[in-house]
Amino acid sequence: MELKTALENRILVIDGAMGTMIQNHGPTEAEYRGERFADWQSDVQGNNDLLTLSYPDLILDIHRQYAAAGAHIITTNTFSATTIAQADYHMEDLAYELNTAAAALARQVADEYQSADEPRYVAGVIGPTNRTASISPDVNDPAKRNTSFAELAKAYGDAAKALLEGGVDIILMETIFDTLNAKAAIYAVRKLMREQGVDIPLMISGTITDASGRTLSGQTTEAFYNSVCHARPLTMGLNCALGPDALRQYVAEMSRIATCYTHAYPNAGLPNEFGEYDLTADEMAAHIGEWAESGLLNMAGGCCGSTPEHIGAIAQAVAGKAPRQIPDRPRAMRLAGLEPFTASA
Repeated sequence: MELKTALENRILVIDGAMGTMIQNHGPTEAEYRGERFADWQSDVQGNNDLLTLSYPDLILDIHRQYAAAGAHIITTNTFSATTIAQADYHMEDLAYELNTAAAALARQVADEYQSADEPRYVAGVIGPTNRTASISPDVNDPAKRNTSFAELAKAYGDAAKALLEGGVDIILMETIFDTLNAKAAIYAVRKLMREQGVDIPLMISGTITDASGRTLSGQTTEAFYNSVCHARPLTMGLNCALGPDALRQYVAEMSRIATCYTHAYPNAGLPNEFGEYDLTADEMAAHIGEWAESGLLNMAGGCCGSTPEHIGAIAQAVAGKAPRQIPDRPRAMRLAGLEPFTASA
């Protein structure tokens, strides 16, 4: 209820990119390993989630920079902390610990910066994994799958359980490119809530992958919303893939149709030829400030390429602006394939 009250009264700010900040620091293979994993069987550089255990001071520092910049929502360093994603590093057995430890670090910082005027909440991140339930990994075999609904649900459920144990306030399912993966996560988290007798807010965040205006599994913004709104999320929105200029029309569409609060945290533009992001903090804040002026937002932040400087500018751009009002849509049967379908009442 406290979180809902905050969303009713202001536009909340979600933090920026964890991966970008880690890359800016440039940890070495030795720093990724730390003492505990010095003799690990395979290379681990690039496993950003592992830094929660091997280099926790770095993760704490990044969280603190975002909190100091004005982020109300601190997200955990758990984008790939599932058994499925950690299999790339032979670290499946560490997934539960990665989630509990990451949640505890984010909780520590949120509590440090909490105040009556500036509330702080921890969002436990569940990433999409590196597998897809509805798309074949082999162009020559359309029926092939490298995962299943049950396998995804088990991985997501274990991650969510660990995040709750670590002390998160919210479960954030983000960068969703395959709606079937999202449905497995929703199923797993709702099942966990029933088993534990808790009701934790959900944030669901899809990804429009390119100018087609669709997720990777082919759905438009409205079709995606229709497919997962049964989860009764606190917020639903879009993140990643596109910069704010290209993402705006889809943010506006989500704002028009969602009967929950909405969020958006775009990339800092598109990557250049060196894989870097060129959109400055002021440029990004100008876009998101206009979204706020237009009544499109309840929560805003940044994804790939964003830094505490970006988040600070965004926080200033939305400060004092009225949050989006949830529309009163008439009851109707709303279905979705790749396109939405609404049956007349």
